[in-house]
Amino acid sequence: MNKLSDLRKSYEQGELDESLAAQEPLSQFKQWLDHALASKVPEPNAMTLATVGADGRPSTRIVLIKGFDARGIVWFTNYESRKGQELAANPHAALQFHWVELERVVRIEGQVEQIEPEASDEYYQSRPLDSRLGAWASPQSQVIASRGVLVANAAKAAVQHGLNPARPPHWGGFRLKPERWEFWQGRKSRLHDRLSYRLQDDGHWLKERLAP
Repeated sequence: MNKLSDLRKSYEQGELDESLAAQEPLSQFKQWLDHALASKVPEPNAMTLATVGADGRPSTRIVLIKGFDARGIVWFTNYESRKGQELAANPHAALQFHWVELERVVRIEGQVEQIEPEASDEYYQSRPLDSRLGAWASPQSQVIASRGVLVANAAKAAVQHGLNPARPPHWGGFRLKPERWEFWQGRKSRLHDRLSYRLQDDGHWLKERLAP
């Protein structure tokens, strides 16, 4: 059996030169996300979300990006979940994409806000019926006695809300408004490429190379 300390990997898939990288981080992100989608890597839309609660303790989980534009990165969840409560107490978070097959990582940090209710309504109505009912059925992050609780809640929700349930008031979208981006490309000999984009007071982005 291999020891963890013996595991090695040489990163040789690509490079990231600051002179060729986009001037705006959103453009660079779109290039890399499009490449991940075209390469059919597993779940290219999966990202780690890190939050910090009122007690100062960090926590992470995987969520799915559902949209992005100049305003920020959007995902959806239960506002009463642990992450929802932590974001209410401390509206700052970090996101990370890890496309293993491409040897790439994208990190994003910034402030978080709830998106417009109308946008949450629109996305909620686009989801499969089972998922819409699931938003009513699951008291996310709360302790439950068994899976049977979820099944019973889902059945109850189906009876109460029928085939066209309205969006639960506790469920909707968050948007992270980036203040800092980092793009990481694995390279040989652990001399990885790291480019940082930091938002300046004048609204422009400062692009810098970081040591690996």
